[in-house]
Amino acid sequence: MPKSTLRKALLVRRLALSQPEQAFAADRIQAVFLAMPEYLAAGSVAMYCAVKNEVSTERVMSHALLTGKALFLPAVEGDEMLFRRVVDLKDLVAGKFGIKQPAAGCTAVDPDDLDLIVVPGVGFDLSGQRIGYGKGYYDRILHRLEGKGVLTAFCYEFQIVDSLAGEQHDVNMDRIITEQRLINTALQK
Repeated sequence: MPKSTLRKALLVRRLALSQPEQAFAADRIQAVFLAMPEYLAAGSVAMYCAVKNEVSTERVMSHALLTGKALFLPAVEGDEMLFRRVVDLKDLVAGKFGIKQPAAGCTAVDPDDLDLIVVPGVGFDLSGQRIGYGKGYYDRILHRLEGKGVLTAFCYEFQIVDSLAGEQHDVNMDRIITEQRLINTALQK
């Protein structure tokens, strides 16, 4: 199935999720992430603000701030994305595509300096291949971090597909967390 067709089908299914289904899955996914040794040891973590029924990250963001971890969120400027530090969720403003992002005055960080980065997506396969929204923001900024144990995806179980025809510019995840399982993609290859 072509990427564009698969993307559309997965987005339709995700948008059809009920609020209780979303909340149940998000709670389980975030609980697994919060218990991971990699998260517990991390001094800095980058998250995303969920839109269009993406898995919520609010619990992790609140926990990171409460426990003194440096929290970073993506900000889109023109055709580029960067990660800016958030010290209070009140630092968020409406950005490109209506997605909340850190205000311009928040400090930016090099992604290489982040301990963990949680990446959204539309679909994934067991090897860590990812389908995003097709704009390439995450792919351009995170390509050099593949295989370093830094990249985690949150998604619903139905977003896991048998196989994706990845392209050279696509970023592979190190692990994927769904409401049913934690997938270590290195073990799947």
